[in-house]
Amino acid sequence: MIESVIAFLGGNAFRLLFGEISAAWTKYQDHRHELSMMRLQAEIEAQRHTQAVEMTRLQTEAQVAVVRVQGEADIARGETDAFVEAVRATSRSVGVAWVDAWNGAIRPGLATLAGLLIAGHFARTGFALDEPGWTLVSAILGVYIADRTLAKRGK
Repeated sequence: MIESVIAFLGGNAFRLLFGEISAAWTKYQDHRHELSMMRLQAEIEAQRHTQAVEMTRLQTEAQVAVVRVQGEADIARGETDAFVEAVRATSRSVGVAWVDAWNGAIRPGLATLAGLLIAGHFARTGFALDEPGWTLVSAILGVYIADRTLAKRGK
């Protein structure tokens, strides 16, 4: 009979002890799993934050570059408009005969002088274009060809 009581208590005690150990082990594993999930979530949030900061920085840099380019384009447009207006002003009649005659003679006179300069430069260099020769040709072409092309388009 004692054996029955010991067997009864031993089985129940063993089951109780095993159940408590198993529950404690499961709780420990659940706690470790929660901690690892929290660490992973924190790492993911940190990466998201870093990406968001980097994206904001890149967008800001792109917007600054756009503003800089637009500003430079506005300045270039303003300079071009001022140059075109200055060139237009040289060919306007002011109503004073000797001033209009002088303005009419300056352009052909400068064209003749430019032609003589190029001819002299080419003769001096053996009719080869060096760096100063290209500079002279491009300046003269810019004044006489680009100006006329812009004037024909009404600019």
